[in-house]
Amino acid sequence: MSSMDMPADPPRQRVASREAAVARPAAPLISWLTLALMTTASVASLRAAPTMAVYGLACVFLYLVPAIVFLLPTALVSAELASGWPGGVYRWVSEGLSKPLGFLAVWCQFAMTIFYYPSLLAFVASTISYVIDPALASNGVYTAVVIMVLYWTGVWVSSRGTKALAGLSSWGLVIGTLVPGAVLVVLGMVFLGQGNTSAAPMTASHLFPAWTGLASLVLIVNNFLSYSGMEMNAVHVSSLKDPPREYPKSMFLAMGLVLVIFILPALAISWVVPSQQLSLTAGVMQAFDAFFAHFHVAWLTPVAAVMLVAAALGGMLTWLAGPSKGLLEISRSEGYLPPYLQKLNRHGVQQNILVTQGVVTTVIALMYAFIPNVSNVYWIFSTITTQVYLIVYLLMFVAAVRLRRTQPDHPRGYRVPALRLLCGVGLLSSLAALAIGFVPPSQFGGGSVWAYVAMIAGGLVILGLLIPFAFLKLRKPSWRTRAADDPTPAAGEGPA
Repeated sequence: MSSMDMPADPPRQRVASREAAVARPAAPLISWLTLALMTTASVASLRAAPTMAVYGLACVFLYLVPAIVFLLPTALVSAELASGWPGGVYRWVSEGLSKPLGFLAVWCQFAMTIFYYPSLLAFVASTISYVIDPALASNGVYTAVVIMVLYWTGVWVSSRGTKALAGLSSWGLVIGTLVPGAVLVVLGMVFLGQGNTSAAPMTASHLFPAWTGLASLVLIVNNFLSYSGMEMNAVHVSSLKDPPREYPKSMFLAMGLVLVIFILPALAISWVVPSQQLSLTAGVMQAFDAFFAHFHVAWLTPVAAVMLVAAALGGMLTWLAGPSKGLLEISRSEGYLPPYLQKLNRHGVQQNILVTQGVVTTVIALMYAFIPNVSNVYWIFSTITTQVYLIVYLLMFVAAVRLRRTQPDHPRGYRVPALRLLCGVGLLSSLAALAIGFVPPSQFGGGSVWAYVAMIAGGLVILGLLIPFAFLKLRKPSWRTRAADDPTPAAGEGPA
């Protein structure tokens, strides 16, 4: 985030330095194919597969729609912003709108992890249960204990500034996504090839979800978060040899790979696990368990579980300190957080932020113990995560349009064709997802609609709006622990 703390050069010198930054890549050149694979690794996951498997063949439609109206606009628009204004979403929104809104954007990017980690670790807990006892997958107390133990272990590891974990995300793509996903799809095809009947109908009449009101489409909101993260890879646009030609090609390939990884395993799960029996947290392991039992290799179930757990934990450890590090850097130069939350430990890690986040995560984990249906809790937290993160994209699309209008001559390494149209589509789809998120899915049965709406709205308002507003309202000049124009980190402030 140091690019956001650039010295206050004279205007002419500042423009020249920006032109130079755009003219030559800051990092060695990478191929468009490499960027496509990097993007696939950061976006694709098997965790969301059970969520869409309940729709059977209709999951193809439910994945394609957000890919077109959300994934594509996000990828292309963030590429233009990253190639003109290095520094991430705070810099983009601050330049295009205002610094307080820039803080709101970076806060929401951090805050979404507060609910993301409990939902991720709930998936891990249900997966581990297939090594111990599959019945534990629906046990709320067990899920809560696993979430707390794994999260605090992750905080301890991250607070030591371990750099050996940096490569775990790339290994996670292979170990926990590509291999298990391919095995799941191959077993599914063999299963059907043997003449077994699919648990979900696979006829053309089931290409679209059955219309039973808005509740029948509400699961699509989870797909927006499945596609989130494209803006992080946009920072590499300047490292391409020919960005205007290669970046779109890279994104289209990545989108194709992501869709394959999302759709085929979801279909394979729907072939063997009836939607009424499908758990949103344990669905992947339910499918492995059923397939391995059918082919008389049940001993492989724990192996698949270990692979999925290793990948999920690797991803959590790799990214645990990332969003909080970005929030820390902005807060030290602008004074958005109190000094207590800005303190670093002897390893240069923002341990106080991680511990504070851990306290909130512990409270959330306890909800798994007190709400009977684990799948319902998982869905509520996943939806709140999506709602909070959508604020980031709403601000990003508006900032991109305004920057094109207010700074049309600012040097950019990549210019999006039809920017206003893409931003309009992305903005409308984000608003639609925000609205749909307040509708309970049909799987919630006869539960109170207003209770569901209150939980989602409460999480969104408190986490995404009230807390950042309070920080902005209460901040003092003394909270600014480093000058905004000081590009050098304080002593011991190495990367997490």
